[in-house]
Amino acid sequence: MTLLLLVLGMLGLMAVRVPVAHAMLLPCLLYTAISPDITMGVALQRMVAGINSFPLLAVPLFIMTGYLANAAGLSQRLFDLLARLLRHLPGRLAYVNVGCSVMFSWMSGAAIADAAGLGAVLVPAMRKEGYDEGFSLGLTGASSMIGPIMPPSIPAIIFAVTAGVSVGGLFFAGVIPALILATSLCLHVFLHVRRHPLAADRVEIANAESERIEASGTGRAVAAAIPVLLTPVIILGGILGGVFTPTEAAAAAVMYMMVLGGCYRSLSWKALSNVFLRTSATTGTILLIVASASLFGWIIAREQGPQMVAESLLAVTDNPIVFLLLVNAFLLLVGMLLEPTAALLICVPVLLPVAIQFGIDPLHLGIVMILNLVIGLITPPVGLVLYVLSSVTGSSMPVIMRGIAPFLVPLIATLLIVTFVPSISLWLPDWLGMN
Repeated sequence: MTLLLLVLGMLGLMAVRVPVAHAMLLPCLLYTAISPDITMGVALQRMVAGINSFPLLAVPLFIMTGYLANAAGLSQRLFDLLARLLRHLPGRLAYVNVGCSVMFSWMSGAAIADAAGLGAVLVPAMRKEGYDEGFSLGLTGASSMIGPIMPPSIPAIIFAVTAGVSVGGLFFAGVIPALILATSLCLHVFLHVRRHPLAADRVEIANAESERIEASGTGRAVAAAIPVLLTPVIILGGILGGVFTPTEAAAAAVMYMMVLGGCYRSLSWKALSNVFLRTSATTGTILLIVASASLFGWIIAREQGPQMVAESLLAVTDNPIVFLLLVNAFLLLVGMLLEPTAALLICVPVLLPVAIQFGIDPLHLGIVMILNLVIGLITPPVGLVLYVLSSVTGSSMPVIMRGIAPFLVPLIATLLIVTFVPSISLWLPDWLGMN
């Protein structure tokens, strides 16, 4: 009953638009106040312990990396490179959209940074070349989902710290699922271009008119983008080579972004100051959620929440596949109400012990949970990516949601493939000896 009241209290506060961190914290403080054997000092200790983690330091650093990449105009360089390399392909800008998200995801680790940086560049370009506004917005929102799955993934860091698994192992567990998601989106683009040849014809006409200019600029675009493309080599190569930890890799990525911005002369002092302010604001929000969720999770564990969930699920089924289906359905609903960081911090302590009883690898569970929850970023009522796209493009929310809807098909298909084929997530970390 206590757990039910805690959850209902949190949901009730969220329903009246109380911020997520406060909605979690207030019921916990009330629980602490009425519990005879718990003091406020204990509650504060649990909150501080939740954020007193060296791996969590990677979160603000990777957030800053994404903001620096946007401020330095690196997304524009990726766009120029792919637009020139794919200039002969019908529907090229749609493929460029997905390709840019794959490349940018190696730097940002967050869907919001991807949607903000690439949305401002790609959506106007696609509309100019004749693409439907809804399709352009939907593809940009869907492709931004690659960011939280491909390393360096901020949700992966949160899961790894909460579950006590290797950050590097979970990073590499997301590589193949992210590539499968990119492939499924490209397949969706291919089918769309075939069904709507007029859009493809307009792109071909635009290509024919500008081919001479683009061909002459391909070499310059490649040269300009090569330093940007070295970012994942530094991050993942350093982790894999044992040069530095994921947290140290994040610091190296920040320094590299600043060096690139200085060399390109695209990062002014004013822009750098804005990056620091935005990083501080975002980090403060995330860490407050982490601290509140740490106390919330401790109370859930104290009230035997994981054991109750385990007993309930084991009473329903002893089949791991059925369990994963139930987890998917539950997390898709949770993702509509909570942003991924808060949802992971609440759900991991509850679901992980049960998953282990079913023989499910924690790395596999991590990727499944992240995939489920990031889909919530493009579904109302929370849908943070929807609001970001509306902000950077000026498009109305109904248009964005109608554009996003068809792309839920490849997203859900990817989720089901990754859920029921564990080797997709586990092969690479097993091969690298990181699991």
